[in-house]
Amino acid sequence: MSAMNRLPIRRARARGASLIEVMIAVLVLAVGMLGMAALQAVTLKNSGSAAQRSTAIIQSYAMLDMMRANLDAARAGQYNQGWLCEAPGSGTRINNDISQWIGQLQAAMGETACGRITCGANECEVGVRWDDSRGSGGDPGEDIVTKTRL
Repeated sequence: MSAMNRLPIRRARARGASLIEVMIAVLVLAVGMLGMAALQAVTLKNSGSAAQRSTAIIQSYAMLDMMRANLDAARAGQYNQGWLCEAPGSGTRINNDISQWIGQLQAAMGETACGRITCGANECEVGVRWDDSRGSGGDPGEDIVTKTRL
């Protein structure tokens, strides 16, 4: 056989990709895109949870600032509250401060947010609890506690 007879056979074999190769490439691309979408969803959940943690810390510092403005009452333990999920009635300065804080806390973090205040002679601890089940941990009772000296 001459070289001229073999040339058309080589061209026939190298015409292009088969349908199965194209389908496999599309399948690999689809799996990769689904993976990227799942990664994006997890990232959004975690960034929302991190934003809520930052808000909880800001709100706890807001309560500490209110107590610094009324330092004698804070050191005397008059601000001390267990987990409080509803604003107390107003009337005294302390109740007004706590009521305003719980209102701001729930406005910023949702209706499930609760606050706790524990003060000693020189140190106060402010805790914030809320439903963080949308975050990646899925823990519904997330607590942030801020401690400071007065």
